[in-house]
Amino acid sequence: MSSNRAEQGFAYPQQQFQQIVEDTLALARQLGASDAGAEVSEGVGLSVSVRKGELENVERNRDKSLGVSVYLGQRRGNASTSDFSAAALRQTVQAAYDIARYTAEDPAAGLPDAEDLAGADEAARDLDLFHPWAIDAAAAAELARRCEDAALRVDRRISNSEGAGVSAQQAHFWAGNTRGFRGGYSSSRHYLSVSLIAGRGKDMQRDGWYTSMRDAHDLAAPEIVGRYAAERALARMKSRRVPTAEVPVLFEATVAAGLLGAFVQATSGGALYRKTSFLVDSLGRQALADHLDLVEEPHLPKGKGSAPFDDEGVRTRSRKVVQGGVVEGYFLSSYSARKLGMRTTGHAGGSQNLRLSSRLTQPGDGLDAMLAKLGRGLFVTELMGQGINYVTGDYSRGAAGFWVEGGRIAYPVQEVTIAGNLREMFKDIAGVGSDVYTQGSKSVGSVLLRRMKLAGS
Repeated sequence: MSSNRAEQGFAYPQQQFQQIVEDTLALARQLGASDAGAEVSEGVGLSVSVRKGELENVERNRDKSLGVSVYLGQRRGNASTSDFSAAALRQTVQAAYDIARYTAEDPAAGLPDAEDLAGADEAARDLDLFHPWAIDAAAAAELARRCEDAALRVDRRISNSEGAGVSAQQAHFWAGNTRGFRGGYSSSRHYLSVSLIAGRGKDMQRDGWYTSMRDAHDLAAPEIVGRYAAERALARMKSRRVPTAEVPVLFEATVAAGLLGAFVQATSGGALYRKTSFLVDSLGRQALADHLDLVEEPHLPKGKGSAPFDDEGVRTRSRKVVQGGVVEGYFLSSYSARKLGMRTTGHAGGSQNLRLSSRLTQPGDGLDAMLAKLGRGLFVTELMGQGINYVTGDYSRGAAGFWVEGGRIAYPVQEVTIAGNLREMFKDIAGVGSDVYTQGSKSVGSVLLRRMKLAGS
């Protein structure tokens, strides 16, 4: 990536960030720090929203920050500033140093081991993450209007709009530490969304849709986003409640990513060393159905979760997290790894491009095929609330979607609660569809569970 490209739209060139990091680390050494780390970053963006054709909001953001960690043995202090002047750097490093002086020793504190840090070539890996979008407020508003107009034209039963929005965001950073790591890169994330209301009175239903990509050229057309959002809202009209029962449940791909997120949370270092996870000591044991595999690919070009190194500078690697339902790896930072007596997996900052798949899935197992496999039960398209107890695995969420009879959608459903226990739910997954959807750093098709408790009318 050329420096000109990396600096496009930014107030600070990468070379200045590199110098700030070097100056910061030198100041920490002068004060007597045994180790130190620093990261400097800048974010720039434009967000525009319209409602019923009228411009509603235009927001420009430009943020910058320097974060410093200072170590005195196994005592750590952190400080940050948005002022990049020489005096501010000295004050920030001094503040982190003073905090470390009065902080209790922690045997797990410290920078990552040098052998785990990304080398110069690894840190410089270009994953094609930076695609600045040279769009102004007028053009962004026009895209949002096109999206909303397309939605409102679908059907006269689309009675109102909560608005459409366009956002173009980009950022860059540089980081380094006293154990030799240096690295940074530019990235972008853009989106287009719309939210609509169908019906009137007691039969009003809300839904929407969005498209989000690193490269604006990869975004779905605004007319497609608008029409699909309208169709989703219309499909929910005349929703019913259903009787309490125990039935198979199919999670739409968009919400199935939440199940994957629950697995990541339960196998992340913080929850494991605190023993606040129902998957404590699950390494090498079966936690998912035996036909399921979970892979992580942090180096996918343009990937939403791609990164050459984690937030600590540790190299990232492709790996099999789950193989045949058996847990092959956790999600650990250097700190949580030390607390567990293990080695960092390069996950300070979270997971990177996870994909759940089933060995039973056939190429034609799209949504229609998964509904046929469901037979009779609930197809969930929306979840509400945060009813997950990660200590026990108990799961209870408000849900909306569609009742399915004979493998076909019969009518929309609302005001129901689905419940189970994630420990059993993960092992009870009967299939994963080929209708793969990527939400953030997680990709998964629709997920079929053999049985869940459904609390309705």
